[in-house]
Amino acid sequence: MPTDPTPVSPAPSRCQRIRAYRLLLALAILVFVLDQLTKLWIINRLPLGSYGPYESITVIPGFFYLVHVGNTGAAWSMLTGKSTLLAAIAIITLAGIYFFRSSLGLRDRLAQIAFGLLCGGIVGNLVDRIQHQHVVDFLDFHFGSYVYPTFNVADSAICVGVVLYLWHSFKTAPTAAQRNASQP
Repeated sequence: MPTDPTPVSPAPSRCQRIRAYRLLLALAILVFVLDQLTKLWIINRLPLGSYGPYESITVIPGFFYLVHVGNTGAAWSMLTGKSTLLAAIAIITLAGIYFFRSSLGLRDRLAQIAFGLLCGGIVGNLVDRIQHQHVVDFLDFHFGSYVYPTFNVADSAICVGVVLYLWHSFKTAPTAAQRNASQP
């Protein structure tokens, strides 16, 4: 009876599997904590609905203000009033990231950074939706007569995470020559 000379390596422990994603987890926790601390500071400093020259905190006159507004929608107030739907989408997205982590390439350092930012931001805004029934937005930028939609740390992390993952995807996507070379 022939024996297989290659030893079978034991399956990684739960702790080893978690450590494989430590950069993602650490960055997600950092983003979440920073997001929640900044929102808590705004909530304690300005009443909800504080917006405008006499209600906001001027950081750079004519350009950057701290305000306190509630957003029941998504980016740029899309789906306004659909906070429950958006919370459900956030939970489904987080579950999707968890279940498809292998196909998303989350063992790669840049992918972990991108998804750490995304997950931390998603959880930060999800907590707001559950706790306040809206997302707390407070960063208000003006560019001449154009006023950029008010946002928060979680929104910034989500945007940067998406851009990083898109860059990572294009950078690591196989070229046509590589795909053709791998086909028999």
